[in-house]
Amino acid sequence: MKVFEIIDESLELLIGALLYYEKEKSFIIELCEGLDEWNAPLLLTSYVKKGIFTIPKDISLLWVHERLIPTGRQNINSILSTHRLKEYDEMKMLEISEGRCSQDNYHIRKTDMLPAFVEKRSHRNLKDLVVLNNNRLLCIFADETMKLVDLAKCPPERDIAKIMRNSLLFESGKVGCGGYSATFNDSIDIPAHVLYKHGKTLPISFKELLTFSRKNLLDTAACCEELQCSRQNLAYLKEQHLITPIQENVKGSLYLKGDVLKNKW
Repeated sequence: MKVFEIIDESLELLIGALLYYEKEKSFIIELCEGLDEWNAPLLLTSYVKKGIFTIPKDISLLWVHERLIPTGRQNINSILSTHRLKEYDEMKMLEISEGRCSQDNYHIRKTDMLPAFVEKRSHRNLKDLVVLNNNRLLCIFADETMKLVDLAKCPPERDIAKIMRNSLLFESGKVGCGGYSATFNDSIDIPAHVLYKHGKTLPISFKELLTFSRKNLLDTAACCEELQCSRQNLAYLKEQHLITPIQENVKGSLYLKGDVLKNKW
């Protein structure tokens, strides 16, 4: 990940940070919370008015595109050749221009440190999520809070209704780039701050969930050792529905420890 400060030259003011995730080629803008609609970039004022300072990746990309030479420019090949670029690269073009635009006084400056306000805010980014039934998500956040999110109780925006109407779309849910959103089919994002705000906090921590997983999930080899039986015997127990794997693949299966132990009684 590359990190850039966004500077307003006319005010000598840090207004935020631009994060670039190189593998996914995604941009995220994090604005300083002290900004108001008068000193925030024009494109982002609608978010600032709502008290939203983490800008979605699609809008962040629009802000970046405002500051780039368009790919369709007549002399683009000459420009690329001058800067020894074999092909058009958004990030490299942005770095060359320092993110300057004739329409405002902003520019970017590379930094090796993630700003403290970004680090603090990232604690509410998603760490993992599980798609459940009835349009619900089990969300685990970076601060290790676990929340149950009912999409029907989230604000009816950003195509949430579309996600709920399409089961295949809903099942595609996963953690988006940087944990900033839950993304569905890599096309519809629900911001992490929306899920954090509208989710119901569960009375169990992520560490406790991990402890349960370590102590109560057994693979095929551990099951055979616990039951003092061969893999063939274990397969027979499974065929007789005396034991039920919670996950199967060609290399082995996972079982709940309690389901295994009941065969010793």
